[in-house]
Amino acid sequence: MNVPPRPPAWLQPLADRLPDVTAADLRWREDRRSLGTARPASVLVLFADGPAGPSVLLTERSGTLRQHSGQVAFPGGRQDPGDADAAATALREAREETGLDPAGVDVLGELPPLALAHSGHRVTPVVGFWREPGPVGVVDSSEVARVELVALRELFADEAVRRLRGPGGYTGPAFAVRGLLVWGFTAEVLVRVLELGGLAEPAPADVATLTLDEALAWAGRS
Repeated sequence: MNVPPRPPAWLQPLADRLPDVTAADLRWREDRRSLGTARPASVLVLFADGPAGPSVLLTERSGTLRQHSGQVAFPGGRQDPGDADAAATALREAREETGLDPAGVDVLGELPPLALAHSGHRVTPVVGFWREPGPVGVVDSSEVARVELVALRELFADEAVRRLRGPGGYTGPAFAVRGLLVWGFTAEVLVRVLELGGLAEPAPADVATLTLDEALAWAGRS
């Protein structure tokens, strides 16, 4: 009999919650009708017991890409015909982008697919635990500029948290860490996943709201 993988105690509440998560739980701003025509893709929300405690794997996209250039993202990409499921897509893309060995990852579950109207994709966030961490880094610099394992306590430090008011009326969480600005889809999904597992830190009461240009300067990106 196959025994489901058991993550560390701090991650177990999230693993227990994942099978029952609905789109409504995620409070995602989207037109659900667009899911039918969007192209399937997956991202890997990968947690680990890092040197500084619970951590998440993030990448910085290459500045030469046509879409989302220079933005911080989870490893991931579009589904290939040979991928068995969303998890297979996420793990394959993570290997291609960072050199991650999928054999060291326990897939804990996934969230409902989220439609991204601006890119025409429906993205399934796949949540995993990096049971056997190994070396990772930039594999193809035309796609990825940096790979970072970031401690959650570093990401949610008061001085690293802001709100961002972006194009089209978007307003959401933003984090500045190691010269990176985490915002948009990546920040939204990360916060929601952590909330599901009781791992989210409360935002400072007086957190400032910045424009995108102000946030880039604040993070040291301009």
